[in-house]
Amino acid sequence: TAAVAGAIAGVVREHQRAEVQAIGAGAINQSVKAIVLAKGYLAEDGIAVICIPEFVDVDIDGKLRTAVKLTVEPR
Repeated sequence: TAAVAGAIAGVVREHQRAEVQAIGAGAINQSVKAIVLAKGYLAEDGIAVICIPEFVDVDIDGKLRTAVKLTVEPR
């Protein structure tokens, strides 16, 4: 989770936003934890962020699945 949080924070610093997609309760739980950690890392640099959740459809091996997309961007 800490490695994913660091990656999210790095992408936000470089590109001003990051998107995380997850399918399944466990993956969504870990994604949210990573975003909470990333928020703390970014706060140390004076960057306040928000998280915008939404449902998206993703094609995985020809099957349509519903994922949660979490967009992290500066406030």
